[in-house]
Amino acid sequence: MIYEGIGNEVFTMIIYHGSPEIIELPTYGRGSATNDYGRGFYCTENIELAKEWSCPTVKNGFSNKYELDIFDLKVFHLNKAGYNILNWIAILLNNRTFSKRSPIARQASEYILSEFLPDISGYDVICGYRADDSYFSYAKDFLNNTISLNQLSQAMKLGELGEQIVLMSPKAFEKIKFIEYEVVDGSIYNSRRMERENRARRAYLDNHGMDFEINTDDLYVRDILSGKVKNDDPRL
Repeated sequence: MIYEGIGNEVFTMIIYHGSPEIIELPTYGRGSATNDYGRGFYCTENIELAKEWSCPTVKNGFSNKYELDIFDLKVFHLNKAGYNILNWIAILLNNRTFSKRSPIARQASEYILSEFLPDISGYDVICGYRADDSYFSYAKDFLNNTISLNQLSQAMKLGELGEQIVLMSPKAFEKIKFIEYEVVDGSIYNSRRMERENRARRAYLDNHGMDFEINTDDLYVRDILSGKVKNDDPRL
């Protein structure tokens, strides 16, 4: 993230929200509670990603540009030191809905929620991975003991989707300022969105860029359950 400031008094960041609509006034309390981090306003610092997100179909969308003053906001950085990928999975499990058909997936979900769910209440802004469909499928494979924790970490880098910035509190919504919007050509950016997703899936299915050889040091979810691995384990 890049912050711009005058002395130590004001820090701002430029963020973008891709949408089929122009959103000049983001409103607290809107959106789905089953999004990655719960109900909030989801943005990115990458304008190209915002343009892709704005075009779920070939219909034109809008890249909305904002300035966010974060000087006195409490920001939770899920990708920073002190947190691991199991913390991210625990947040997904706590918010998103998906079937856990196998016994190990059900047990793993319960254990990860009990041991790895960080307390994000009280934070104004959350920064972390964006769980698009491919990322979500990787997480499910991990919960079903199909891939190791190390392989999951590698898979998370395949789509180059970056992190998302989510406004969560009324205070955060008071600090965002609309700058402008740009019309996004859906015939171009819907294709780019699909291609990015397909690249990630192909790399995952073809094992490109990932070391799927069995490593005795790798942790699978069964190991985490049987070993009662905790959040401070140095192997994470």
